[in-house]
Amino acid sequence: MMIIISHMPKTLSRKEQTRERILRAAARAIRKHGYDGVGVADVMKQAGLTHGGFYAHFASRDALLAQAAEQAGVESTENLSRAIARAKPGEELMAVVDSYLSDAHVEAPEQGMGCALAAAGSEVPRQQQEVRRAVKRRIKDMIGLVERQFPDWGKQAAHDKAMAVVASMVGALMVARAVDDPQLSKEIRKAARELICRVIG
Repeated sequence: MMIIISHMPKTLSRKEQTRERILRAAARAIRKHGYDGVGVADVMKQAGLTHGGFYAHFASRDALLAQAAEQAGVESTENLSRAIARAKPGEELMAVVDSYLSDAHVEAPEQGMGCALAAAGSEVPRQQQEVRRAVKRRIKDMIGLVERQFPDWGKQAAHDKAMAVVASMVGALMVARAVDDPQLSKEIRKAARELICRVIG
């Protein structure tokens, strides 16, 4: 007798689907308004739900923020992974950099590709420990994603370069968004890209 094992994706229950909708709405809110600007009532409204249903899914606002930070990080990593998949062999790392420093990323931080760290990273030290732990995990994941694009990944030198690349990308994006001059924003990102190219070698 032959046993067939199905690898079909797991179907989410209605409650899991609702929770995912809330997390996506909260991740968008973090990218758009920062952690301090995330209100439970507004998130629930954006998710198409009533405020009263919130506690069926999360124990507290901080629990929501921690999970939303994870969600935002996952969405950003997925976007960068798509850039890697589209890149020509040998050009994966610069595809990550170009995607991250793109005009679209500067202009629409709340979209799914948006990096919550660049949008609200300065607020993280004032958040509860569970939020800070979630953000740290996502930063480490991003560093790991970049590190894997180096030929010598797994070695300390590649790890150090990956940290420098991530810090440069995030910092450049924050500064590029802060200025009210589109040309200066482009010049900042171009300078960061050139610096990263030198780090990469």
